[in-house]
Amino acid sequence: MADHRIRVLIVDDSVVVRLMLQQVIREDPLLEIDGAESSGQAALDKLDALRPDVVILDVEMPGMNGVETVAELRARAPRLPVIMFSSHTEDGAAVTIEALSRGASDFVMKPSQTASADTAMTLVREQLLSKIKAFGNIRRRPYSEATPAPADSSSVKIPLKRSVIEIVCFAASTGGPEALELVLTALPANFPVPIAIVQHMPPFFTKQLARRLGEKCAIRVREAQSGETLEPGTALIAPGDFHLQVRRRDTRCYAITNAGPPENSCRPAADVLFRSAATDFGNQALVVVMTGMGQDGLKGCEAVWNAGGRVVIQDEATSVIWGMAGAVSRAGFASKILPIDKIAADILRRVQEGRL
Repeated sequence: MADHRIRVLIVDDSVVVRLMLQQVIREDPLLEIDGAESSGQAALDKLDALRPDVVILDVEMPGMNGVETVAELRARAPRLPVIMFSSHTEDGAAVTIEALSRGASDFVMKPSQTASADTAMTLVREQLLSKIKAFGNIRRRPYSEATPAPADSSSVKIPLKRSVIEIVCFAASTGGPEALELVLTALPANFPVPIAIVQHMPPFFTKQLARRLGEKCAIRVREAQSGETLEPGTALIAPGDFHLQVRRRDTRCYAITNAGPPENSCRPAADVLFRSAATDFGNQALVVVMTGMGQDGLKGCEAVWNAGGRVVIQDEATSVIWGMAGAVSRAGFASKILPIDKIAADILRRVQEGRL
């Protein structure tokens, strides 16, 4: 039985945190502890001997910190899933975003220091176990199974009516920060249409993501504020815990945020953004679904497709988890399925059509 369990390596400088994580993981019969180390260097020194399926890594540690450890893990084991364990602070968010951009697979929030032991355990169970299993199962699957066959004409639809693209909307979750950076940094400063983005993240984190992307990209990137105008060459990211919608009045585009009910257990939710693009932009909308767990964005893609818009999705081979994009592919709403390094060029081609 033990040979079939998902092996988890815990790396955290806090004895209390290591013990809590070990207790939660041992409660699940599908998981086992592969090791519990107090530093990034100690984990790296034992990596070959331990051979974990998933690593849980503290963001802030003395000596080699989480970002440095992620970079070294990626160099030694490019496909090893790494889940960052992050404090819910602005500093913690900034370091976590940096770790995600260096190749960390996802992150989980640490319980507040004021939370009771029972509350802390419950929060960790709810957030962490499903992610460990999702990454562990992918890790154990042969790589050839994760590579999709070329899509045929029955699974990729071609819009019946072409039009000039006036809005581009992105959706991403697990693995999204790195994927967004790869795509957005390839877009020129004079990108001719506005961009709206939903990345599943809590408050603090979306702000730090926008800050980092703004520093890296030629286009302008910032966290959205409700009522502001969306301009060409600008990308607005939905703030954590708020939905983002795009609205058009005459020739101007506006961003609207709201704290409506979560959809697909998400706020912000891609479905909310995509539906608004379908309603106000119709066949002038282009939506892009990238790596992420779950199926948020599927219903929104259906609305965009029915309105005559275009839907581009990231392929399985380059996705950390092919959940959101995979759901769109299986439903037949993808105009194009592309590896991450081909998406920016495809977007540029599409938005330039009819403008030359």
